[in-house]
Amino acid sequence: MTCRIPLALAAAALLAAPYPALAALPEPVRAMIDAAIATGDETKVRTVVELAKQTNPDDAAEIDTMLTAFETRLAEAKAAEAAAKEAAIRSASLFENWSGKGEFGAFRATGNTSNSGVTAGLTVDRQGIAWRHRLTGRVDYQRANGTTTREQFLARYEPNYNLSDKIYVYALAQYERDRFQGFSGRYAISGGLGYQALKKDDIQLSLKAGPAYRTTEFIDGRSESRIAGLVALDFDWNITKRLTLTQDTNAVAETGGSAIAIIDSRNTTLDLVTGLNAAISSKLSARFSYAVEYDSNPPPSAVQTDTLSRVTLIYDF
Repeated sequence: MTCRIPLALAAAALLAAPYPALAALPEPVRAMIDAAIATGDETKVRTVVELAKQTNPDDAAEIDTMLTAFETRLAEAKAAEAAAKEAAIRSASLFENWSGKGEFGAFRATGNTSNSGVTAGLTVDRQGIAWRHRLTGRVDYQRANGTTTREQFLARYEPNYNLSDKIYVYALAQYERDRFQGFSGRYAISGGLGYQALKKDDIQLSLKAGPAYRTTEFIDGRSESRIAGLVALDFDWNITKRLTLTQDTNAVAETGGSAIAIIDSRNTTLDLVTGLNAAISSKLSARFSYAVEYDSNPPPSAVQTDTLSRVTLIYDF
């Protein structure tokens, strides 16, 4: 549930509020500035004001007075909107304010298996004032002539808590299953610090690192538990309004661009996922991604490196 005060309504209030008397300003110029103010578009208002000052230099002080009044009231409207949004977040129940992405398509795998099949994924987020919760699930599956030739599952839960605008604390719980890589279950937990290195409208980069503990159950019945370390990177670049490049490095991250390495004294796993998203509409986008999954010490008869090429459609909700 969100609560917003449309800036268009705030702009209408600006017109209703009295401005200082500006008798010297020609009426057509005043009407032009008032029309721009009525849109509530700050960029448009500044453009019109600059043009008005260029064509009416003697009235620059009066025009600046109108601009100052607009900026003051617009700031008040934005502050009220932000306060209302924060109040709505604080009062929301556990099941409110969730958003997410559903993904479905096809994959091509090489490495321990060489085949094609279907892939599906789901990611949901809940953004609070300081907390963020993210749940991720993914399935890659292929079956031919009555035999399963690809069966990979991933489930992950990651809560984050912001200590400042750039620094956050993370926790991670993850489950993987891939019998063709030699394990029936791999469980990992981790916690540590993250750093938001870049956070702009068109580009974002975050890094995180911390200790980890991992248990692997192999298909031959063996089980190993080890203390490890986790290093991760998440990068997103909006090349255009409709095209986004993502680079993820995570223990199989698939939410943009990321990379995660889990390192212990005997076995290191590294997952790199590079993706390109093309928006089709406000809710629907197409995605091509290429993933490299590396295991430095795989079980007998398994190879170290798998690759996955995926072509999917993503629906935002």
